[in-house]
Amino acid sequence: MAHDFDVLTGTALALADVAGTVIRPYFRAPIGSDDKSDASPVTVADRTAERVMWAVLVERHPEHGILGEEFGLENEGAGYRWTLDPIDGTRAFITGRPTFGTLIALTYDGEPVLGVIDQPVTGERWLGVKGRPTVFRPGFGSAAGWQPAATRRCSALAGADLSCTSVEMLEDAPRDVWGKLKASVKRVSWGGDCYAYGLLALGQIDVIAECAMKVWDWAALVPVVEGAGGRMTDWNGDALRAGGDGTVLAVGDAARLNDAVACLRG
Repeated sequence: MAHDFDVLTGTALALADVAGTVIRPYFRAPIGSDDKSDASPVTVADRTAERVMWAVLVERHPEHGILGEEFGLENEGAGYRWTLDPIDGTRAFITGRPTFGTLIALTYDGEPVLGVIDQPVTGERWLGVKGRPTVFRPGFGSAAGWQPAATRRCSALAGADLSCTSVEMLEDAPRDVWGKLKASVKRVSWGGDCYAYGLLALGQIDVIAECAMKVWDWAALVPVVEGAGGRMTDWNGDALRAGGDGTVLAVGDAARLNDAVACLRG
């Protein structure tokens, strides 16, 4: 299948633009939040941003499927499917920390072929497209435009920086092995949600291992990380898929993938 990535990228960036326009006025504003059935928070910013992205997609690509974290699935049988997470890291958002992001993914027959990580407050943006190098926009305060994003070399796990969003998410791990990976690396940092994966794509972090991840949490990250030179799999080293066990492993240096998987397989 030959994808028209120029058109599809234009749509993805338009989605990030409209979502950011909605989200920015709510940042550090007293908007409150509701708890969803899984106890995760959701705000009016999440819901409104997803609605405006749906509207753009219905107008531009009515034949495509859409899966949104807040409003579910439309046109289930379509080959192309947009997967949207308007605010990945709602806890960070409602506490005023700019480490959340908007995630926009396009899959074709289940495979992620395009991904955007957008930080709507700082203006930082990552774009990954299958078969192309990942690019990064530094932010609103920078005069620089798009520039290459690249992971860094890591000669051994013993020198690696490991990141995970929260200790609590590890309570849902399918097996108690994360501590083995932690013991194998140089240091660990907590927090970051999707922003941490953007930092991995810039060579600031070496390994991220998380669990309890839904498809809208990881689909946009795969083209970004892998287009920057990294790899993303589940904890068994297998390709990520909808309906998997929810584990996600990202490494900046592809040579460290087997080492990390060896820790996480248990």
